[in-house]
Amino acid sequence: MTTESPRWFKSSYSSNGGQCVEIAANLAVSRGVVPVRDSKDLDGPVLDIPAHAFSSFVAGVKVEDFGTV
Repeated sequence: MTTESPRWFKSSYSSNGGQCVEIAANLAVSRGVVPVRDSKDLDGPVLDIPAHAFSSFVAGVKVEDFGTV
């Protein structure tokens, strides 16, 4: 078991307009998850996304693989 703490950060593309999420990518290897939280609610809930699923999501975003509604 690891005692590594999440190192939270926002995307460099964030305009800091208050509608951001933060991730802690440093836990992807040691715990196999990428925690995600609302940047406005630091003590709020955290979603632990499996690292492989988060990686697939980011890859899809980069190639604009998600249709518009």
